[in-house]
Amino acid sequence: MKFNIITFGCKVNQYESNVMKEIMLHHNFSYEENLANCNILIVNTCTVTNVADKKCLKMIRHLRKNYPKVILVVAGCSSQNKQDLYQEMDIDILIGNKDKSKIADLLNKYISSKKRYVKFYNDRNLEFENMNINTFNHVRAFIKIEDGCDNFCSYCIIPYVRGSVRCKEFSEVIKEATNLANNKYYEIVLTGIHTGRYNSNGLDLSDLINELSKIDNLKRIRISSIEITELDDKFLETLKNNPKVCNHLHIPLQSGSDEILKKMNRKYDLKYFENKVNKIRSIRPDISISTDIIVGHPYEKEENFQECLNFAKKIKFSKIHVFPYSVRKGTAAEKMPEQVSEKIKKERVKKLIELSNKLEEEYFNKFKGKTVDVLIEECDNLNSMGHTSNYLYVKLNEKLEKGQIYSRVL
Repeated sequence: MKFNIITFGCKVNQYESNVMKEIMLHHNFSYEENLANCNILIVNTCTVTNVADKKCLKMIRHLRKNYPKVILVVAGCSSQNKQDLYQEMDIDILIGNKDKSKIADLLNKYISSKKRYVKFYNDRNLEFENMNINTFNHVRAFIKIEDGCDNFCSYCIIPYVRGSVRCKEFSEVIKEATNLANNKYYEIVLTGIHTGRYNSNGLDLSDLINELSKIDNLKRIRISSIEITELDDKFLETLKNNPKVCNHLHIPLQSGSDEILKKMNRKYDLKYFENKVNKIRSIRPDISISTDIIVGHPYEKEENFQECLNFAKKIKFSKIHVFPYSVRKGTAAEKMPEQVSEKIKKERVKKLIELSNKLEEEYFNKFKGKTVDVLIEECDNLNSMGHTSNYLYVKLNEKLEKGQIYSRVL
């Protein structure tokens, strides 16, 4: 039987979809790009914002309408979050975030019984669901080393749908990374819901990075995202001494106002954030530091937003991922007064994106005329495109081999 997987959301979801694909292939299902030729369609959903939920629901309705005879499977954060809504839909196999690794077994049971399957786990204290991959659908391979979050930021639903922090065993990560490196994936992206909280029997993220760096074929180790509070002295020492760690950190700020950071239940203030960034840059002066910022959180007045703009300019982020605040039912911020209007959110998003574009250009221009190493991720007959260690997107006017790293003058 032929299948396809449609993925929404973060790197964790992308990793889990790759795992499901590999499991399906191992169980003699065949992957098919053309949805019209599929017997099975799997949707891996996201619920980080209202927009994400709407996109997932729209896709599922579209698939059921256009492919009425297909076996429809839905999994992920949105289905976990909005269980009642999804159970009313015409879905054959419906799960949340657990049991994605059992996808082939669930399908085989459904094929033989034709009986609808619905299963959710609503306990936050879950064991880590072990998953491994040998291939990936990108040149840069992701490894999920952690799941869950215990931070309970006021705006965020993810701790409720992903459960508490739990981690992959140290030796399992090393084994998976070794296999991927031997399969010519020269860059590994370590990912999780809260990657910086990695801990396996007392071994932390720094220990993991240092052990991974001993893999000969592995050239780059990238961290998908890490909280400023987790960049301790041990990690900074690793950053200083380990050349395989990519020259890029994505550190979510979320707000450039101390007042709003408190409302968000974030665990730092602006002074702490700035001091830590200065420490990082004293170790690696040219490092790229990108961030996430939410605009329009409840209580955010114009003066708070101006503080945010000024702080972002001061830090000189290499890129800002901007998100308008989205009400998530069941979170602390949902019940807060002084909600910001959609019109004001849009205006603030636009201003922050304009700043991001300017800062991104300034950072890129620092490297013009310098030699950079580019991992080639896409090619056509004339050009090759890819990213540097510090995550600059580079287009080269020559045909090069996909998956290889080349030194070129920018």
